[in-house]
Amino acid sequence: METPTSLPLGKQVVVAEFGETPLEALERHTSLVDMPPPDPATLSARDVIVSVKSASVGWVDLLMMSGQYQHMAQPPYCPGLEYAGVIAWMGEEAAAAERFAMGDPVLVDGLLAGPRSLGAYQKYGGFASYAVAPIEAVHRIPQGLGFDEACNLLGNYETAYHCLVTRGRLRAGETVLIHGASGATGLAAVHIAKLLGAKVIATGRSDEKLALVAAQGADHVVNCKGEGGGIRAFRADVKALTGGEGVDVVYDGVGGEISVESLKCVRFGARFLIVGWASTPFVARGKGQRGAPNVNVLPTNLIMMKGLDVLGCPAAISTLHDPSIRAPRLEQILRWANEGNIRPLVAKHSPLEQYVEAMRSKWNAEFVGGIVLHP
Repeated sequence: METPTSLPLGKQVVVAEFGETPLEALERHTSLVDMPPPDPATLSARDVIVSVKSASVGWVDLLMMSGQYQHMAQPPYCPGLEYAGVIAWMGEEAAAAERFAMGDPVLVDGLLAGPRSLGAYQKYGGFASYAVAPIEAVHRIPQGLGFDEACNLLGNYETAYHCLVTRGRLRAGETVLIHGASGATGLAAVHIAKLLGAKVIATGRSDEKLALVAAQGADHVVNCKGEGGGIRAFRADVKALTGGEGVDVVYDGVGGEISVESLKCVRFGARFLIVGWASTPFVARGKGQRGAPNVNVLPTNLIMMKGLDVLGCPAAISTLHDPSIRAPRLEQILRWANEGNIRPLVAKHSPLEQYVEAMRSKWNAEFVGGIVLHP
């Protein structure tokens, strides 16, 4: 292997054990500790050490800390599903591939390395000064994107692509209702839907946030906030915006009350895409226990009478079951990014030392777009 450069002592966030909830885990079971640089003698010839410059703060990062996500990294582990940085060391085989040089800016594939990956690279999250990834997980950052944007690219846009294209079959001229549009993944769905030639109706609970979503490309925005923290009936709004016909596709990353109201906003034969349940995050038990004591429920009478296709859209799990869907999706996302057709919106960046505040901000949906930590 090549001789590594002299790397200074770093820092990393460590999740020592699962919490009952993500916020409990954040407050009681995470800490910022010193991190020696990875020892090349313990690494594979295909490995790369990345000096992390930016790591996205994701909703999944939080759910994983309480073991309420479908995939569990084994504590102790370092969170940070997606990150970008510069190459600080390469093993012999990685260097021989001649794809990269020392110091090159790169982003790392969060399905092949980091907490959501399977195997030896699971412990190397992006909330750290250094991370280790196999060479096949390393990609050149698309032209025009910085580290902050690069670490918000693959997870958000691949999820949106899988839901809208692979599962939803969204076509030009159709209308899609996008819930959670001010979040990083929801906003990616707005961008992709517009690239596909669809009309976008985006919902949210803040006029200020929805104005930003409209500036990012949504054709129409609907504030669905009701009294007492619930949602108001928005069927009339959606019907008016669609000439009384209803939407062709619903992209639902929110769940709960909004899902039921959405079933009243569709045309006959529409596709209903279940992307997540951000409004009801505690479907599963905490502390890594399985089961779904608080399962979400949809009214089957509306599903039947509307002739709906209700489609579960787990991007990571679907890719695991059918790896062939990944290559064309990844190629399209990177092509769009290199062509300047998609650009992640990053709302806030903080030093790694402020990881608690950054993760709280993500949990509370305080910003439109992504939140980034700088180790």
